[in-house]
Amino acid sequence: MRNRNIFIKIFLAIALIIVIAFTWLSFTVFPAISGYGSKNLCSAVYLQHRNPSDVIKEDLGDFPLSLGTFTVNEKDSSVTGSVFGLGKRKTIYRKRIGCTLINDLTEEEIRNQQFVFPAKPVINRDSIGWPYGDKLPDTISANIRKEKLEVAVNKVMNETTSNGKTVYTRAVLIVYDGKIVAEKYAPGFDKNTVMLGWSISKSLTSAMIGVLVKENKLSVDAPAPVAAWTNSKKQKITLKHLLQQTTGLDFTEIYNRPSSVTKMLFSKGDMAAYTESLPLKNEPGTVFNYSSGNSNILSRIIRQTVGEKDYAAFPYNELFYKINAYSFLIEPDASGTYIGSSYSYATARDFARFGLLYYNNGIWNGEQILPVNWVKESIQPSEADKLKHYGYQFWLNGYDRKDPTKRWYPDVPADMFFADGFGGQDVYIIPSEKLVVVRLGLHVINDNKFLKEVIAAVMH
Repeated sequence: MRNRNIFIKIFLAIALIIVIAFTWLSFTVFPAISGYGSKNLCSAVYLQHRNPSDVIKEDLGDFPLSLGTFTVNEKDSSVTGSVFGLGKRKTIYRKRIGCTLINDLTEEEIRNQQFVFPAKPVINRDSIGWPYGDKLPDTISANIRKEKLEVAVNKVMNETTSNGKTVYTRAVLIVYDGKIVAEKYAPGFDKNTVMLGWSISKSLTSAMIGVLVKENKLSVDAPAPVAAWTNSKKQKITLKHLLQQTTGLDFTEIYNRPSSVTKMLFSKGDMAAYTESLPLKNEPGTVFNYSSGNSNILSRIIRQTVGEKDYAAFPYNELFYKINAYSFLIEPDASGTYIGSSYSYATARDFARFGLLYYNNGIWNGEQILPVNWVKESIQPSEADKLKHYGYQFWLNGYDRKDPTKRWYPDVPADMFFADGFGGQDVYIIPSEKLVVVRLGLHVINDNKFLKEVIAAVMH
């Protein structure tokens, strides 16, 4: 009898632990899986026009995303995700706005939001030479070892991970001295397919801040114009602190478990407001801490500075269309603020055009789009960034974490800087080699090896 009572107590204790664990998963992990999956499937279907089953197999096939069940509803242009029927999340598609995960606001409130966009120019891009159009010359520079370059591109298109899985490189585009010298796409993707940039979005957001600095509407050294920080220690946070990721806000950028970034992206309707509300962990300007939250605060500062009437059109009128990049789309959160940290889409060619803007010090077709010194300032690390890895929402070829006597990318010039997104979405800018290199895919590649091979294909 005594043994039976002990067994019952052990059984009940185990059952209680299972219930508590499952409840925790239901309120934290499952909604993140559902949110991530429904949002990314929605954009893949409605922006990239991909087959849902392909997306579920490739983009959502790895554990724990594979636990999710995702359903596309063509009647209302939405995708719903859940895990074992729990943690349900719905994402809706709206024309020209893209996909938005429903959080905090009702679906009706989100669908009723108004966005005014400029019309895209009606031109035959195939008849206009690159980079202002898409017409490419029949020959490439004599400085390019074509066969070597083709080998480098083919290698990265077929690269696998350390455990033998394909990295799913979907696009590679190489620009030398302003001209496209190599371009390749995976089956089902082409020069007209928009790709998810993930944190390339941060670099786009930085460029928009630059435009407003040029217009004397913002100053990087001034306190960040965030009303919620008035009369608090956070009012010491400057725009430069936000750009350089040194705000001191207690934000964790970890994706393999519940964290600040997963809560922000998949459970919050106003991502900037959520991040603004976080406590200070460090004195502003003293510690480098990579944070998507900082980027979304920047995005809402842009919205407040530009004003509601012109906000939706601002990135297009003042940045994208000025560099002849007409495929760009940045998706908003439920509050209507562009998710400046993560959700930008564009073709590989348009990401390359953005890279060229920075390669040319903010000048496009004779017009100074960004402030004269903006690119130079954008590639200066903060004093808090000991490894010199980061500038104004751009990564730098600083020092290796394990061996600070070596460069992070040891076989790539020190002047390389790049816009980098999750899974290896990259726009590398290497001024000393006259190169802009774009690689877009699902999983990371051996960047250093790839860039070394590309550089070796260029003769000086």
